This record gives sequence, C-alpha cells and structure tokens, in this order.
Amino acid sequence: MTDSTADAQTDRPYGELEVVHAFTSGPMPTGVSVSHTGRVFVNFPKWGDDVEFTVAEIRDGQAVAYPDQATNSPSGDDDESAFVSVQSIVVDPADRLWVLDTGSPLFQPTKPGGPKLVCIDLTTDTVVQTIVFPRETALETTYLNDVRFDLSRGEAGIAYITDSADSGENGIIVVDLATGDSWRRLRDHPSTKAQVPPDLLLMVEGRPFLTKESPDAEPQPVAMGSDGIAISADGARLWYCPLAARHWYSVSTDALVDRSLDDDAVAATVVDEGDKGSAGDGLETDDAGNLYATAGEQNAIVVRRPDGAIETVVHDERLLWPDTMSVAADGHLYVTANQLHRQARYAGGVDERRYPYLLLRTPIEAGPVRLTR
Repeated sequence: MTDSTADAQTDRPYGELEVVHAFTSGPMPTGVSVSHTGRVFVNFPKWGDDVEFTVAEIRDGQAVAYPDQATNSPSGDDDESAFVSVQSIVVDPADRLWVLDTGSPLFQPTKPGGPKLVCIDLTTDTVVQTIVFPRETALETTYLNDVRFDLSRGEAGIAYITDSADSGENGIIVVDLATGDSWRRLRDHPSTKAQVPPDLLLMVEGRPFLTKESPDAEPQPVAMGSDGIAISADGARLWYCPLAARHWYSVSTDALVDRSLDDDAVAATVVDEGDKGSAGDGLETDDAGNLYATAGEQNAIVVRRPDGAIETVVHDERLLWPDTMSVAADGHLYVTANQLHRQARYAGGVDERRYPYLLLRTPIEAGPVRLTR
C-alpha cells in the first residue's frame, strides 16, 4: 500500500528568523530589551520554575545575573532593595535599563515594598532610582506587566504600565519619573479586561487555551487583562491590549497624564483600533510609525503600518508563544518564545514545555522610538 500523504503540504513559514540565544536549561524568559550599544537583557518571572536570578544579561552566550546576584536575592516579597519577581525589563530612550518588579511570585497577593520600578545606569551597572508603588497604585491583586517611557514629558519623563491582574482590577498606571508619583487610569475599563467564552475562545497549537491546573479541574478562561503596551512614534497615543483579546486599543497620553481629568474623561479618548488577528501579550513600536503585535495563536508577529494595513512580519513554528518584543538599533526586532501556553497551569497540571526556550530576532527597516528632549 503506497503512502498517499508523502507529498502532502505542510504549514508554510514566512519571513526571516534568527536564533540569538537558546535557553537549554533553567527558567522560562518573558522580557527582552536591547540597549543602544547592543547589550541584550532578559528576565525570568517566578512562576514556579527554579529562578536563581530574575534579571539577566546575555554575555558570551550565557545568561548572567544583572546587575549582580545580590540585587536578585530578596529577603522577602516586600524587599524594596532587591528584585522579587520581574515580569519586564525595558531600555528607555536615554539608554537606561528599567526593571518592572511585580512583587508577586506565583501571582500571589502583593506586599507593600515589592511592586516597584527600578532604573539601572548602564554605564556603571548600578541602581540609580527606585520607585516603590504605594498601595493605592499597586493593589493587592495588581500584576505589573509591561512598561513604556516618554522622556519628553515633564521634568524627567513619564512611564506607562499595564496591570494585567487575572483576579482583580485591570488598568493603566502612570508614573511621574521626577517625583515618583503614580496614579491609576482606565480602572476596569472594558478595553482593559480579558474576553472569555463564548465571546472569545483562544486557540494555540490547535487546542483551546484555557486554565486547567489539574487533571480533574474544570477548565477556566484565561483571564489576564491589559498586558501589551506601546507608545505611538509621536507620543500622542498609548496602545495596549489584554492578553485574552484579539482587539487592541489606544488612549490619549495627554489625557492619561492630566490629573485634573476624571476617569470618564480619560475613557472618552479610548479608541477600539480593531481586530489584530490574534490574541497575544506583546506590543512594540518603531520610529517609522509601525506597530508590532505578537500573534500567539498563529506562531507569528504582525505589524500595523501607518496607513492601517496589517501584515505578517514573520510566521514560524519556533514562535511557540511569542511574548515580549524589543526594537533594537541594529535594525532587528527581538522576541522571546517561551511556550507559556504549555505550562502546567494550562495543561491539566502537566508541564508540557520542552527546552530550549528561544530568543529570536527578525530584520526590520526601522529603529526604536526615542521620545526624549
């Protein structure tokens, strides 16, 4: 009997994709950011893996604790002087590394002192500023997810952070980098909330993507809200999306920073920017006005051009949950692929992840957005 499927067609890749680093052991990475001089930083949140250090630099093919092991060794979940569990690291327009510490290992309730934003001077590799969030900003349920910077506003700039809590209030946090003051915006606005069945059923690797923490558990929707975040090239709009949603949204940055406005006035500036084609948790912009989004359901990255057209940048079977992206000065878009959807909490208590996790990059014809004076 002949095999009639010998010449069957298979899924076709698209675009160029290069492996920058393969994580062949250790915890799964989420964030990546590349300095203006080409230094590559990653982070490992404490989601159940054995995490020796939660922030690292890739040096000579190895992930090394950054800025040192001591800063990655907290005395407790309320330690203001060390990293507790980092979800995101971002190089700002002034070429400083900012570390977004959730203060929430295993998604546990936060303790005052844990949730914070930390600035590291890359010329000296030392911490130069720590902004610890008060309880009214970082709620007990808060999960600080991603951050972007506009250094052209105010005395020292503004940071915008998503709260992606899966069991509490979602929204956007605004931070004045000069004073350290912070405030919440779009508190539980519909655009910040996860969509759930029957409105949305996530599909990854051909299977429903649902929370199922043990074999006998009843599957539950993935409930992570506002997650991906990016600033438009002109700084006028902040783009964001829940992880569990296929739409993305934008809001006026003027409204976000104007503390005289109430939340209804800020919400009035929200625009539903339409269907981006997939759920996913990564957004990024470049200086040409392109907006990139990870497409976790399609093993892909898509781009929205300035004219609104959406195109595929790269589609590849190695993009098993593309997570965080970073536009670098070397003309590449970097991305982590960490198999997030294969974690035990989504697979009936069985960890289906397999090494290596990957840090990849694809060429683009633009550079980072640098909103600075």
